[in-house]
Amino acid sequence: MASHIMGFQLTLLLFIVFVVGFSNANHLNLFKTFKSVFKPKANSTTWAVLVAGSNGYENYRHQADVCHAYQILKKGGLKDENIIVFMYDDIANDPENPRSGTIINSPQGSDVYAGVPKDYTGDSVTASNFYAVLLGNKTAVKGGSGKVVASQPTDRIFVFYSDHGGPGLLGMPNLPYIYASDLNHVLKTKHASGTYDEMVIYLEACESGSIFEGLLPKNLNIYVTTASNAIENSWATYCPGTKTPPPEEFDTCLGDLYSVSWMEDRYFATIPFHRRWIDSEDLTLETLQQQYLKVKKRTLNDDSTEGSHVMQYGTLSISEEIVSNYQGSATRTISTDRFKIPVSMGVIDQRDVDLYLMWQRYKKLTEETQQKGDLRKKISKLTAYRAHLDNSVGMIKRYLLGSGDGPLRDAGSALVDDWDCLKFMVRTFETHCGSLTQYGMKHTRTLANICNNGATKKAMDEAARKSCSSFKLGQWDPAIVGFSS
Repeated sequence: MASHIMGFQLTLLLFIVFVVGFSNANHLNLFKTFKSVFKPKANSTTWAVLVAGSNGYENYRHQADVCHAYQILKKGGLKDENIIVFMYDDIANDPENPRSGTIINSPQGSDVYAGVPKDYTGDSVTASNFYAVLLGNKTAVKGGSGKVVASQPTDRIFVFYSDHGGPGLLGMPNLPYIYASDLNHVLKTKHASGTYDEMVIYLEACESGSIFEGLLPKNLNIYVTTASNAIENSWATYCPGTKTPPPEEFDTCLGDLYSVSWMEDRYFATIPFHRRWIDSEDLTLETLQQQYLKVKKRTLNDDSTEGSHVMQYGTLSISEEIVSNYQGSATRTISTDRFKIPVSMGVIDQRDVDLYLMWQRYKKLTEETQQKGDLRKKISKLTAYRAHLDNSVGMIKRYLLGSGDGPLRDAGSALVDDWDCLKFMVRTFETHCGSLTQYGMKHTRTLANICNNGATKKAMDEAARKSCSSFKLGQWDPAIVGFSS
């Protein structure tokens, strides 16, 4: 009996020595194995679609986000022929830009505009072109370079979008907006075509979680992270008058909190096993899940009320893959700049940025001039229109829902069951009350609740007509600016 015990102990001791020796000798090989498991297939191409959904100098940050993303992907090894950029392209050479011909995405940042492909600019930045590009449908594209995602079954796709949003929709500089139902239909169609292996989507917008919540199946090989959940705003950063301001000559916000968080993550990524700052070569070991956790923490903004909850949707197993499969891996020297990134960021609610920036400019004008008077009128007019939108939606809600909010929906449910009804409600509201605008996009939840409550089209039309009968549409007439749906 004793000999059996001694034999077992000897065997156990030899096994321990073997494991320890193997671990010491093959520590690096473990990481090499990790990399080999998750690296792209030999015949795989990574495609990228980058979308800035706004225009106007007050929305500088959205195009800055997209230009920065392009530079990261380009330096990471993606080819221009596989990167497709949507941006209105009115920011770099805007008269208000103090550094004409350039765009920056952080206070100490360098120019991110140089070299960015002008695939879809101006009037060609549309929802329909975005859908056609994702589907690889060249014949459906109108204007632009005509470049589409001509992906093959083994290819990966990375999509990054930055702009304003609202419950169930995303902004575009040329109307109509992107609706969650339409985008998810496009993604399902793309999957059914068998023309990609896996897709990763990063989405910066208010209520961006509502674009996928209850809508995106888990079996499409699509992994998504969003800047916020389905019921909260996202945040602009590097804004004048905040604790993380842009250079003094800028009177606009340079970036968005979620967007700069994932892009700046590349400069201070960590690998838990090494417990140290890593360089760009090691970045190929960071997984999408690790990046998500760091971006989630930073976007929550030190657990303050001025932050949002980054969310995950879709095929979550993809998050275990390495970041460089989708975003590339650029050679880079570690810089002490990483220590200058504050734990808590100065931010402004995305929906309030335009008005906030006007007030900042107004306060800079110390003398009573024509310019200051004109700006004061502009602020007053915009504030009044916002109040009109809020009051009109509130009145329609009382007509059709009474004192309540409509039927309660289960957690994780889609915003609305009948998306055609929601589009009709938006169009009817705009016909009588004026364009929703970037600010009014938040009211689509109320319009969705009206649909969920079973209100008829006739009832909505009558309620909107009564609520806005005395309002002059003027510059917000959808016949002039277009309909959101």
